[in-house]
Amino acid sequence: MSGTFSTFLAMRYLRPKRTFLSMITLVSILGVTLGIMVLILVISVMTGFEQELRRKVMGFDPHLIVGNGGVLEEWEKPAELALEVPGVVAAAPFVQGPVIVEYQNRRLAPKIRGIDPVMERAVVDLSGSIVSGAYDLDGNKTLLGSALARELGVSVGENITVFSPGNLNGILEEIDRLQRSGGSSVEASRLKEMILPTELEVAGIFESGRYLYDSEFLIVPLHIGQELYNLGPAAHGLSLRTTDPYRADQIKSALDSRLQPPQFALSWIDLNKQLFDAIRMERSVMFFLLLFIVLVAAFGIMNTLITVTVQKTREIGVMKALGATTSQIIGVFLAQGMIVGIFGTATGLALGIATVRYRNELSRILAEVFQVEVFPAAVYQFSEIPAEIVASDVAVICVSAFCICSLAALIPAWFAARLDPVKALRHDGI
Repeated sequence: MSGTFSTFLAMRYLRPKRTFLSMITLVSILGVTLGIMVLILVISVMTGFEQELRRKVMGFDPHLIVGNGGVLEEWEKPAELALEVPGVVAAAPFVQGPVIVEYQNRRLAPKIRGIDPVMERAVVDLSGSIVSGAYDLDGNKTLLGSALARELGVSVGENITVFSPGNLNGILEEIDRLQRSGGSSVEASRLKEMILPTELEVAGIFESGRYLYDSEFLIVPLHIGQELYNLGPAAHGLSLRTTDPYRADQIKSALDSRLQPPQFALSWIDLNKQLFDAIRMERSVMFFLLLFIVLVAAFGIMNTLITVTVQKTREIGVMKALGATTSQIIGVFLAQGMIVGIFGTATGLALGIATVRYRNELSRILAEVFQVEVFPAAVYQFSEIPAEIVASDVAVICVSAFCICSLAALIPAWFAARLDPVKALRHDGI
């Protein structure tokens, strides 16, 4: 009966009327609605951005790499060892490092990734990222990132010249020797030969979706990478594929226990740790910042209930004189805060999910009306705004908002319950 009595009066006090009080109530509900809607939208977009970034990273980077900080002389042995670890399903050698690329007097300093196309396909399949040309690494052919190809002005079928710093120490020593001895044309020719320029044909252009990869990498056959860095049959490391990329850290620990120092393993999470840590931190900061919108709405609810307490002082006195208990009076005002919280949470949840669902349409409308690109593709490298609604995140947002609204009602409820019946009845001349 106590709950029914409190809820009945709370609904009566909140019933919309053409008064200032009802407007405050509606504004309070609107504040909660907007707070939850924005929270759901922002957290969903941040989560979607992180998940999409993870997919793009795993589409280019292997799940695990094995290296020793230098040259892996006999990479076949650690490859066999890695394949014996439960969870590792494929291994492939790679050569990776900076080079100088020249095309029609344009020079850039990207990185090469030398791979065995057959073995690498079992680890990371780049064929689906080709946007022009073909996935062909036979002979002296190469694949360029789309941004790198655009900066060089090169297209499929044309040749580029690659200079490697792999023998840089030898070149510097030879230059010092020539300076001391005066040098001859024969020695100068020998020095030129040490620079090892290589002509490569652009067989295809790939687009991973991340500007970092598309602007900094060219893929070459493994033997070209080995020649450019004078590695012979050696490699810089091993790329590994696992059964579950999200268990890469556990598999890495098992692999580290078998590798011979100075060999070590790194997961794709280790390689991109700084990036993902920054996204998670921004996500948490945005959650707490946007939660202040709900707190502002809670102050609006508190203001509404304080106004109700003042305006209904006589009614409170009458109820207490007729035998209403302190818990019943508290229940009246607490129920008002909870009702506002329920309506605000429900409408905010519905609007938030709808906004996430039609986020790209809204973005295009805003771009057309205000001429402002909300999510520039050139900056974020996504053609559409990524978003992913996580049920646990939505539950935390809704429960937090409801609790804040309920707690905001406690202070005026406590003051209303402590009113003396005699003084309350004398209020406003009664």
